[in-house]
Formats: sequence, C-alpha cells, structure tokens
Amino acid sequence: MSKVTGLIKNGGWFGNGNDSPHGHPLRGIFLLGLAVCSLATLSARDHNILEHGAIADGKTLNTRVIQATIDQVFREGGGRVIVPAGRFLTGSLWLKSGINLHLLEGAVLLGSTNPDHYQKVDRWKALLFVDHQENIRISGKGEINGQGRSLALNIDSLFYAGQLDSSDYNFVEMRPKYYLRPLLLYFYQCKNINVRGITLRDASCWVQDYNLCEDVVIDSVVVESDAYWNNDGIDISDCKRVQITNCHVNSADDGICLKSHFEDGGCDSVYIAHCTVRSSASAVKLGTRSSGGFKNVTIRDITVYDTYRSAIAIENVDGGRVENVRVENLVATNTGNAIFIRLGWRYQNRPAGVLRNITLKNIQVEVPFGRPDGDYDLRGPDLPFFHNTFPSSITGIPGQKIENVTLENVIIKYPGRGNNGLANSPLSRLDRVPENIQAYPEFSMFGELPAWGFYIRHVDGLTMKAISVHAADADYRPALVLDDVDRLSLNQLQTPGVGRRYQAVLRHVTIRNIDPSIDYIKY
Repeated sequence: MSKVTGLIKNGGWFGNGNDSPHGHPLRGIFLLGLAVCSLATLSARDHNILEHGAIADGKTLNTRVIQATIDQVFREGGGRVIVPAGRFLTGSLWLKSGINLHLLEGAVLLGSTNPDHYQKVDRWKALLFVDHQENIRISGKGEINGQGRSLALNIDSLFYAGQLDSSDYNFVEMRPKYYLRPLLLYFYQCKNINVRGITLRDASCWVQDYNLCEDVVIDSVVVESDAYWNNDGIDISDCKRVQITNCHVNSADDGICLKSHFEDGGCDSVYIAHCTVRSSASAVKLGTRSSGGFKNVTIRDITVYDTYRSAIAIENVDGGRVENVRVENLVATNTGNAIFIRLGWRYQNRPAGVLRNITLKNIQVEVPFGRPDGDYDLRGPDLPFFHNTFPSSITGIPGQKIENVTLENVIIKYPGRGNNGLANSPLSRLDRVPENIQAYPEFSMFGELPAWGFYIRHVDGLTMKAISVHAADADYRPALVLDDVDRLSLNQLQTPGVGRRYQAVLRHVTIRNIDPSIDYIKY
C-alpha cells in the first residue's frame, strides 16, 4: 500500500476539521484533491512520438518509431502515446493493453499507400491491430487517414502486374477482394475498449471492425469514408455490451452494421444513440451475416440522410436468433427505403433462425423518386430490372414466421407515381411474388412488389398503430398488402394519395382487431 493510499484509507486526511493536520476544516478535502491529482499524474505516463524520433512530414515512414513507442509504454505498465499535430506516415501498428493512443488536434496518422507496409492477421489486414488486449483507448481530436483509394488502386495494380492470385480478385466487381484491402481499425477478442473523439477517414475496406469483443464504447467519432468500396462505417461482430453514441458516419457502404459470424456467438446488449448516418448502402443494419444473431439491441435518436438503401434493416438469414430489438426516434430524409425486416434461410444445413420481438416507434422517412446517392463518387449498384418505388417490407418464410412486430407512430412519405406500364404486380399475382428463401437480403430482393407503402408476409403477431404512409402522386398499387399474417392489430392508418378505393389488402390474415374506419378488403 502506498503512503498516499494508506493515508486516505486510514482517515488521516478526513475528520471534522479539528482532527485534520493543521485544524482547518477544508484542508482534508484540499489534500485529498492533491492526492487524486498526484495519482492521476503518476498513472498518466505520456510518450510523445516526436521525442522518440517520429517525423511529421507525411513522407517518412514512421512505423518502427511509433511501434517502439507503443512497446515502451506497454512495458512501463501503460499510459498515453501522444501523436502531436503533423502528418505521420505509417504502416501496420499493434496496440497493446493499457495503451491510450491519443491524437492531438491537427494530428494525422497517415496510412501508407504501399501494400507491403501492412501486416495480416488470418486473412485481415489493418492499419491498427488490437488482438487479445484489454483496456485500450484511442482518443483525441486528431485523425486516422487510410488514403484508401490510392492504397486500393495500388493493390488492384498488383493483379495486372501478375503479383496477385486470381482467386483473390473479384472479377464481377473488378476489384481486389475485401480482405486484401486494409481496414483502419481491427479489434479481435478484446475487452474494455474506448474509442472517442477522433476522425476516421478514407479506408480501403471497412473503416473499423470489432470482433468478439466485450465492453466497447465508441463515442463522438467522425467517419468520413467514401474513398472506395466496402467502406462500412462501424462494424460490430459477435460483441457484448456495446455503446455507440454521438457519432457521425458518412460511408460508402453500410453505416452502422451488426454482424454475427459464429453460431455460438452473436451480439448482445448493444446501445446505439444520437448518431447521424449517410450511407451508399443501409444506414443502420443488423445482418447480413447472422449466424449467432442479435439480442437486446436498442437504437434511438438517429438521423439518416442521402442513403441509397434502408434507413433501418433487420435481417436474419443464417439461422441465428434475433430478438428484443427496439428502434425509436429515427428521422430519415432522401433515403431509398424506410424499413426492411427479413427472416430468410440461406444455409439449409441448419434450422432456420428466429426473428421476434421487434419494436419500431416514432419513425419518419422521406423516400425520393430518384436515386438518393447521386452525389456519391461510389454509388450503389443499379438493379437489373425495371421497377417502381419499393415499399417497406417485413417478410418471413413459409413455415417460419417473424414473431411479434410492433410499429407505432410511423410516417413515411413516398413520391408515388407508380406506373403499371413500367412494372406490373397486380393482386391476382400475389402467389407469384417470389419467396427467395436463400437469397441475399435486400429490400429489392423480391422485384416489383404489389404495394407502395408496406408489403408484409409470413408474420405472426403484428401491431400497427398510428401509421401514415403518404404518396405525393397517385400510385396504381394499394398502400398496404398483408399476406399470411396472424394476429393482426391495425389502428389509426392514414394513406393520403392511395390512388385506390381501399387502403389495405388482406390475404390469409387473422385479425385481432382492426380500426373500423380503415377501408380494407380481404382478397
């Protein structure tokens, strides 16, 4: 026990004033403050990489110097590795337990554009690796910049120079496969992670990936990465107790994405709040990889804009368990699809999964007529078929329904202008809407759909309350189509711009209760 700790524990600096060392009633509090400050100073061992020989010219490779600084701080029991203002070029670095990589304002940790400067764990490459470590912080107002497009194109050139195996090249998409392109941050089986305040810019693949980690805090992080393909903003894979708050994400792929690669894994206890997302794919997404699943997920106070695909996507196609997911207070503008909830069965060597207990409340989305990602350099792929504007959809599969979905206070504004000469899906052809049980989950996966507001199929336990779907111009389709739905509760439905006499079409639906003012037909 240190002298400071001993004094505090034994009450030497507390007392009633007369018992304090010199009898002043505030002296004990003052000395306690000094003791705390002293302890904080002793534990905060700062090492500035400049003092270890780093050069901030954006040209000199500093990998060895920065890694040596990290290693020294680790040997000393932990502390801060300070990156001061300037541009510090580096290849792969390995963070270790007890390290706080602190980037001061004006600091840029600059990823090399030379593929040889990156190391690999399994198949993955990254600028910053954190592997089986604890108590890791990355903090400050500085930036980590991967120079992703230049790096990716340099990797691409290796294929044409005959230095890259053809199995590592995606000939359909004409680019190196994702695992050859380094991430900015890669955490694997780590505990007590805190990433706060920094800017992450221009990855050549996913920006940051957290795998099999526990107790993760990501707060006030800015992601600006539409440099190349597969620039997921934040990926959380099979992690427990995760908090993502106050982040701004602009990404050329999914913005904030939960994944599960292991049948005995899954994401549990995830809280995402007060974030802004722009995405050339989906803004907030659970899936597509969902082997273990996701449970106890809360998503709230999210702003989405200029997003190509779904504002919120909840997907389970790999046999996992997705349950207890709550989304509330989400506002999306210029977004291609509002809500996509999908239970599929991609790998039929294991039982189909479970998707249940989903609540979406206070959702507002504006869907444009044209592409919402027109200003992106790397836009989402065009679909290979003619189509009208897609509705939101909630779809299970035959024999395995989605269970217990609640939608409350949902407002979606559509452009309307549905044209049955462009694409026609009449009610007489409801049986022809494909199931696509094993298909990749995406809101466009069924082709043209017979509704413009909501298409819902294979659900047991559906509550829709205070739902308003607007069409700016008339659409030849009904607003809602529900097919094979049990225990439906439908109240306070508004469908201005419906373009047809009835608001909803019900087929093979058992009704728990329905607002008598709703104009619906059973087909």
